[in-house]
Amino acid sequence: MADETTTEPPVLSVDVEALTALLDGRHADIRRTVRELLPAYASVLEDAEEMTREEFRERVKDVVLEIAGTGAVGMGFPTEYGGGGDLGASIAAFETLAYGDLSVLVKVGVQFGLFGGAILQLGTERHHDRYLADLIAGRLMGCFAMTETAHGSNVQALGTVATYDPDTAEFVITTTTPEAGKDYIGNAARHARVGVVFAQLEVGGEGHGVHALVVPLRDEEGSVLPGVRIEDDGPKMGLNGVDNGRIWFDGVRVPREALLNRFADVTEDGTYVSEIESPGRRFFTMLGTLVQGRVSVGAAGVSAAKVALTIAVRYSLLRRQFETGADDGSEQLLLDYGLHQRRLFPRLARTYAMHFAQEVLAGDLHDVFSGLNPDDDARRLLESRAAGTKALSTWLATDVVQECREACGGAGYLSVNRFAALKADTDVFTTFEGDNHVLLQLVGKGLLTDYASEFSDLDQLGTVRFVAGLAVETVLERTRVHQLLEQVKELLPGGNEEWDTDTGLLDPTYHVAMFRFREEHRIGGVARRRQHEAALGDRAGKMPAPPVDRRRAETRHGLVGGRALAPRRQHAARHPRAGAVAEMRGTLHHLDGHATRGELRRTGKARDAGSDDCYDRSIQR
Repeated sequence: MADETTTEPPVLSVDVEALTALLDGRHADIRRTVRELLPAYASVLEDAEEMTREEFRERVKDVVLEIAGTGAVGMGFPTEYGGGGDLGASIAAFETLAYGDLSVLVKVGVQFGLFGGAILQLGTERHHDRYLADLIAGRLMGCFAMTETAHGSNVQALGTVATYDPDTAEFVITTTTPEAGKDYIGNAARHARVGVVFAQLEVGGEGHGVHALVVPLRDEEGSVLPGVRIEDDGPKMGLNGVDNGRIWFDGVRVPREALLNRFADVTEDGTYVSEIESPGRRFFTMLGTLVQGRVSVGAAGVSAAKVALTIAVRYSLLRRQFETGADDGSEQLLLDYGLHQRRLFPRLARTYAMHFAQEVLAGDLHDVFSGLNPDDDARRLLESRAAGTKALSTWLATDVVQECREACGGAGYLSVNRFAALKADTDVFTTFEGDNHVLLQLVGKGLLTDYASEFSDLDQLGTVRFVAGLAVETVLERTRVHQLLEQVKELLPGGNEEWDTDTGLLDPTYHVAMFRFREEHRIGGVARRRQHEAALGDRAGKMPAPPVDRRRAETRHGLVGGRALAPRRQHAARHPRAGAVAEMRGTLHHLDGHATRGELRRTGKARDAGSDDCYDRSIQR
């Protein structure tokens, strides 16, 4: 720090090695290995501009196979098959690889994350022994065939069918309609010899929902096999080094052992067996094991934002505009302008924040899937965090790339400065591995479900007291600020009486407490609004009615908690304390007549029975 008597600002410096170590985290070695690999493949960035689409696809495939030979992209697989046995290291390698060409990155993700990950997580020893060593080494290229032309988010409604034939002990794979063809499938158009195909399983005339099977697509010479039809998706906005394609099946037969049978199997005589009795739970358990792909895409989005910011910040430290009035006639650096700082620095800060959030998420993924934290609650929390983090990270990338392009002026529009490729290649990140809007609905639904579960252990009187307390709390928060401060204080460790003077902007505990309060407060507010909609007649199993002007509606109909309270609200506006009591009485009256324990469960949980289907099935692959 500068001496207190001087007016000179303190000299700021950054310990680059310490900051690098902090950012690299516990997987610093694998990050360093991948960073050292990238310069050797820098020419791929130019190849994307200069080669034909077919040439570039082959170039990308060759690069992926070369990187596979280093072992850097197989870190998440068991060591006995040639992997590294470290799922967290696998995510770190993928995230670092995103500093380079993104077609290479996505093809790595398809081969080792989606195709390989499905066989590892959904298959059993017979599948691992047959496929893992070859796919890790790149000797067997494959694809992940889930999405169809007519169904992306709604996986449970896929149109591809796998029917078991007990006479031959085979599954017959059929595309039932043209729209049921697999679509946008990476590696399908040219390079995949095998696909993990998701289809409706039918055994003995009974449907058992979506399951995954390993289905051959091409022979060793690359010729498409009989019964399989493959079509190229054609040019795309970006990622044209990835050969996306469509696949249709016409009575393709595969042996019974082709079913990836970790969670369910079919015996030779045609009996369906599973340790998970509930079809819905079985389906979501299966999809939950594939969360690695969603975590990886979020990591790639953060890396793309880092690349864009690095280019833009460096440019702003070189580019000068407008004279400063100095004797030498020098012009001002772009980064010295407050406007330019406001364009870049908040995005830089958000990117740092998302980096560390991604680190926590990758650690959770490693712990859950390595058996270090096998708790079901930990798995559900991981899936929710993965959905939310993926959405925020990829939206961040889209915003950062655009702003950084603009911040570099005309130079940012030149392909050589990478923004054209970054914009084109990252745009789809907001769509694949789950549409971001749908993912945030999943997160919101999970938060509200957890909130509603707090009622489950309360009897009727306890429920009345709980909700009445919420009503009083809401009014008091609006009229007495110190109530808010008291609640925040309670969140701090030990409830320190001196919290308001001892803590400040540099205290992370204070910030965590504020964010925690904000989260709980907003969830409670949403829950109360949904309960109010239910009280106004929204039927169970329906989506909430369109938003209305609540104040106007309540005044017009005289309805608050089932009572005519418009005059009382006018009185409450003049007398806040009386308003608090009045609202509490109105809430008690409504609950006394309607809110039995079962009713609260209906309004808090089962009320979404129809919309749950939509939200729960919204897993895009």
